[in-house]
Formats: sequence, C-alpha cells, structure tokens
Amino acid sequence: MGRLGRWTTQTPAAEVQSVDTDLGRGQHHDGSREHLVVQPLRSWKGYIWDTWELPADQRRLLFKVDAFLLTFASIGYFLKNLDQTNVTNAYLSGMKEELSMLGNQLVTSTSVWTVGYVVGQIPSNLLLTRVSPRWVIPTLELGWGVATIATSAVKSYRALYALRFLVGIFESGFYPGIHYMLGSWYTPQEIGKRAMIFWLAGSMGQLFSGFLQAAAYSNLDGVAGRSGWRWLFIIDGIITLPLAVAGYLFLPNLPQSGVKTWWITEKENRLSSERMGAIGRAGTTPWTRKKVVRILLSWHTYLLPFLYVVWNNGIPQVGMGYWLKSFNAKPHPVPGVTFSVSQINDRMSLIWGWLSDGPLKGARWPFIYIGAVITLIFSVVLLRMPLYSDIHGRKIVYWLSNIGMGAGPLILSWINEICSNDTEKRALLVGAANDLAYVVQAVVLLWVDKRRAARAIPDQFIETSAASEFKTGHDLDEKATDSAKTTEVTPTSLV
Repeated sequence: MGRLGRWTTQTPAAEVQSVDTDLGRGQHHDGSREHLVVQPLRSWKGYIWDTWELPADQRRLLFKVDAFLLTFASIGYFLKNLDQTNVTNAYLSGMKEELSMLGNQLVTSTSVWTVGYVVGQIPSNLLLTRVSPRWVIPTLELGWGVATIATSAVKSYRALYALRFLVGIFESGFYPGIHYMLGSWYTPQEIGKRAMIFWLAGSMGQLFSGFLQAAAYSNLDGVAGRSGWRWLFIIDGIITLPLAVAGYLFLPNLPQSGVKTWWITEKENRLSSERMGAIGRAGTTPWTRKKVVRILLSWHTYLLPFLYVVWNNGIPQVGMGYWLKSFNAKPHPVPGVTFSVSQINDRMSLIWGWLSDGPLKGARWPFIYIGAVITLIFSVVLLRMPLYSDIHGRKIVYWLSNIGMGAGPLILSWINEICSNDTEKRALLVGAANDLAYVVQAVVLLWVDKRRAARAIPDQFIETSAASEFKTGHDLDEKATDSAKTTEVTPTSLV
C-alpha cells in the first residue's frame, strides 16, 4: 500500500476527515487549527524510525503503543516459539527413547499440534473483532503455558498427542491476532518494520530453544528424577505465565472499539482513532448476508491467503536439524548452526521491513518477489548438492537460503492494508492466510518424512522450488490485479 487514495470517512466523534491523494494525510478540524493526522516521511530520520518525524502527540502515543503492544507481542512470540519447537528438541535429546517413539510418531505429534492450531485460528481472530484482545490473547497464553508444563509429565506418545493438541488450540490465536492488532494501530509507514520485529522475535525463540534444551540436558538431566527434556517443558511453561498476567494489565484495546485503555489519555484515544480513519481502517460492522456474499466473491479472499501459503511452504530450512542428526550430530551443535542462520535472516528481514516502510513508501510486493526468487535459487542448489560429501558447503547454502525468508510479515501487513475498509474481512483473511499455510504444511509433513528426506530423499527441495517458482509469478500477477481492482480496495492504489 504505497500510495493512498481519496476517501471520506467519519471518526467516532463525527469529525469529517478528508485524505489527500498520494499523501495519506487525514485532516480534521480541531477548533481553529488544522491538524495533519498522518504525514508522509520526508527525511532519512523518518526512514530510520518513523516517529522521529511525527508531531509530538503522535510520538508520545506511538511510544506507549510500542512499549506495551510491540514489546508484549515480541516477548510472547518468542515464548510461543519456545513452546512450539521444544518437542523437536526434546525428541533429539531423549524423548524418543523414553516414550518408545517409532516411525512417524514425531511427525504425527507435529500434525496433531497443527490440527489444534488450524482449528482455532480463524475463530480466535474473528473473536477479536467483538471481544478486546486485552482479554482474549492473554487467556490463550495462559492456556498454552499450563499445557506445556503438563507435557513434562507424559508417559506415552498418546498423552503427548493430547497435550500437543491443546497447546496448538491455545497458541492458534496469538500470531494472527497480533498481526490484526498491528493493523489496527499502525499506518503503512509504520507497520512493516514492526511486523518484522515481531516475527523475528519468534526466530529468536527457535534459536533459544536449542540453547535451553542443551542447558537442560547438561545441567538438569536426572534432577528430581526427571530427564532433561522434561525440564525443558517445565521451564518453557513457567516463563510463559507471567507474561500472560502482564497482558491482562497492559495490552491495549483497539482504537476502533471506542474503549479507552487505562494508559492512554482521552486525547490520545481520539488521536488513535483519527489516525486509523485517515488511512481507511474501518471499525466493526454487523455480519449480514450481504457482507458474507461480498467477502466470498472478493478476489482478496482467495489470492491473498494463497500467497502466504506458498511463502510459508517454500522454505528449505525445515530439514536441517534432521540432516545434522542423520550423521550423529548431538543436540548441542544445533544452536551454533541456528545462530548463523538467525544472523542472516534477522539482518536481511530488518532491512526489508525498513526499506518497505520508508523509501518504497509502503510497497510490499518487491520484497515478496525478490524473496521468492532467492529461495528458488537456493532450493535448486540444495537439490543438486550431495548430502554428505561437502557438509560445510551444505551448511552455508542452508544459511544463505534464509535471505529470502523475510516476506511473510510483509504479506500479512499487505493483507491488513488491502482489507482496510472491512475489519471483519481483515481479521478473517489474516487468520485464514496463516491457517491455510499450516494446513498445507501438515499435509506435506505426512507426504514427506522429513527425517528420511534429510538422509536420502530431496523431495523437500523439489517441493520448495516449485512453491517458490509459483510465488514469483503470482506476485507479479498480484500487482497487476491490484491495479485492475481499484473499485474494491480502500485506499484505491496499493503499490
């Protein structure tokens, strides 16, 4: 959403606003003076961090929102990824032998988690349009923390399946819910970099899970009669619970709800609503038959989630841990390898987020396209490389393949922007995109056994290459479609 169109809207206080073409500047008449609600970035300072160019009142507001919402979201996603990935680390560190897991039972436990995750995402995101995220999201976090602690006591793989399903249900609403919240608070020159910061916190959680498992395995194995992998679940669950409590206290209500959060002043509450009105972010409206039909007939409903699906399933990283284990690498080398991967991914993703918000004025499609091309190239290289004759070379290619991973948060930010004029549709499609990505992933996990694929079968990289190739063509078509569908989008021009 690089250039903003023209529209007329009303704030809750019935103050008429108009927006100048290509600038996204909402103007409302406050007494005798005219106040620019959303201003375009003009200098390098604003490109580095957007609030440096904002008026003092918006700067104070966004400082608070960043401090409470973005901090909570980042820590929460960090912890979610600890809880989400700890099963794989536990499997590599003794759970397989202790629970007598055979064949595809680890894959099945992941698929069971995915079923819970898939079932809960869309209902949870739609619930956020009717119940404040301040109550919904911390409750979900509390639930997955308790279920994670309970996983430490499992005696069989069947009990593991049941608890992983519960963890999936409770975790399902967090990631799409936070993206919906980001889209409810931030403008196009602000959301991309913050969505990227939020997403990268999750990759740090995946990194830290390996370190935490190594520490638990080395220092706590056998303490109180528990294996090291069991202590991992206990630690992960315990550190999740305080953040859930903090969420009840500090997570904000949505600007469009009209309900003021305690740490926001009345003036800031009005300003937050005006900012969203200035970029066309609508408030909630009732579900009607006409609304449902309009959503079902919209091209957004099918193409936007599909774009995210092929991104999510076009990443060649998932087999790396199993490839390392296939030549008897122990759990402790994995964090070192993951750290190198994380360094490349973090730097490139942050650069993409900053460039997309700043110099490219909110354009998302160039980075989605570039990421797909890069992933395609390295997937083909991995497909052609021998598995074991050049281990260090293969590690380097694994690391470099992360350069193209940063498109995901920008896709969800794009959905927030394209669907600005219908908040229920926006919540639905953000949830559906992440939901369908995991549906496809679950099917692929059953189709290709990752452990066997890492040892001998390159099917994963064939699939990755195909997904990336399709995504590159789709992105170009997406841009053309955006230009042709201007009557359906508010604002009218997206790129």
